[in-house]
Amino acid sequence: MTAIDPTTTVSADDPTAERPTATDLFLRLPRWARGLVYAVVPILVLAIAREMTGADQLTSANTVSSALKLSMPIALAGLGGLWSERAGIVNIGLEGMMVLGTWFGAYGAIAYGPWTGVLMGVLGGALGGLLHAVATVTFGVDHIISGVAINLLAVGLTDFLTTTTTSWGNATKESPPIPSNVVDLDLIPFLKGPLQDLSNQNRFFLSDVARILLGLTTGVSILIVIGLAMFAVTGYVLWRTRFGLRLRSVGEDPDAADSLGVRVYSLKYAATIMSGALSGLGGVLLVYLFAEKFQSQQTNGRGFIGLAAMIFGNWRPGGLIAGAGLFGFMDSMQSQVNETAHALLVVTALLFVLVALRLALRSQWRSAAILVVLAIGSYVWYQNTDELPVEFIPYFPHFTTLLVLVFASQRLRMPSADGKIWRRSG
Repeated sequence: MTAIDPTTTVSADDPTAERPTATDLFLRLPRWARGLVYAVVPILVLAIAREMTGADQLTSANTVSSALKLSMPIALAGLGGLWSERAGIVNIGLEGMMVLGTWFGAYGAIAYGPWTGVLMGVLGGALGGLLHAVATVTFGVDHIISGVAINLLAVGLTDFLTTTTTSWGNATKESPPIPSNVVDLDLIPFLKGPLQDLSNQNRFFLSDVARILLGLTTGVSILIVIGLAMFAVTGYVLWRTRFGLRLRSVGEDPDAADSLGVRVYSLKYAATIMSGALSGLGGVLLVYLFAEKFQSQQTNGRGFIGLAAMIFGNWRPGGLIAGAGLFGFMDSMQSQVNETAHALLVVTALLFVLVALRLALRSQWRSAAILVVLAIGSYVWYQNTDELPVEFIPYFPHFTTLLVLVFASQRLRMPSADGKIWRRSG
C-alpha cells in the first residue's frame, strides 16, 4: 500500500481512495496529545499487570522513587552523549567520564562541602570530555578507540588517586563517607495529602497514578531537579537557538556548515566538553544518592546504558528520558521481593502485545507475529513458575537494553556525520 500524504484529504464519496491507518491518525495528533498517550499507556500496563498478579509494588511510591533515582545517572550520561553526537562525535567514553565525576565529586564533598563536590564532579567529567575532543577533533583519532581509552584511563586514574590520597587514611579503593549531602524537596506539597488518600483507596488506574505521582514528587533530591532541568535546557538550546542550529548542522554536514562560516572545530569542542560535564554530573548523583562515598567502578556500565537510552530516544531529549526511565525501573526491580520481579513477565507480555498491534497496523505482519509468540511465551512462563531465577534479576537492565535496541532499530536516524573524522578542505 502506498504511503498517504498527511496533508491529503480523503473523500468519503470516493470508494477507491485509500483510508488513513490508525497509525497515521495517531501521528496527526498534536505533540502534547501523543505525549499524553505515551505517559498513560505504560501506567495502564502496570495497573493491569498489578491487578492480574497482585504485585502491588509494581506501582508503589517507593518503587517509582527508586526508579527515578536510578534512572537519572543513566539519563544524564545519555544526555551527554546526545550533545556530542549531535555535533558528530561518538562518545563511547561516557562511562569513563562518569567515573571521573564520581571521584572528583566525592573528593570535593569531603574536602570542601557538597556543592563544591558537585562542581568538581562536573569539572572532572568535563576534563574527560576535553581529552576526548583533543584526541578526536584535533588529532583525528578514531572516536571508538579514544572513548575506550578514556574508559580505561579513568578507572586506572581514580584507583590510583584513591589509594594515594593520604587524607582519606586507607589503601582501599573507596573513599570515606561524604560528611553532608544536598537537600530533598517535595515538589507539589499541596497535593501530597490528596494523593496519599487516593493511593490508599485501591482504585484501578487512579490509585496507581496517585502512587506514581507521589514517587515522582515526594522527597526528590535537588540534584534530580537540576538533572531534569538540564533536559529542558538542552531541548531549548539545541532546537530553539541559533547556537543549537549551528551545532546540529555540524553533526549533519560539517562541510556545508563550514562553507557558511560556522566554526566547526569550536562547536565540536564545546559539545564534547558539555558531554563530559553532564556525564560527570551523572557520576555525582551516583555518589550522593546511593553509596554516599566513592567506590571503584561504581558506575557499573551505566554510561553504556545511557548511550543505549540515547539511541532508543532517537537522539532527542524526550525519547532519551523515556528510555532512561525504563532502564531505571528495571534496575529498581533488583531491590524488590521476588513476587514483583516475577510479575514483570506479565508486564513484558502486555508490552509485546501492544507493540505487535502497532506493527500490525503498519502491515508488518511477520514482526507482529513474532512478538505475539514472545508474549504468549512470557505469559506461559509466568503461569508455570513461582519465581524468577535469582541469577537472572541483576541483569534486567542489560536484557532490557538489548531488547530495546533490537525493536527500536528500524526507526532510528543518527546524525549523518556522526563518528566521521572531519578536516577542513584545503
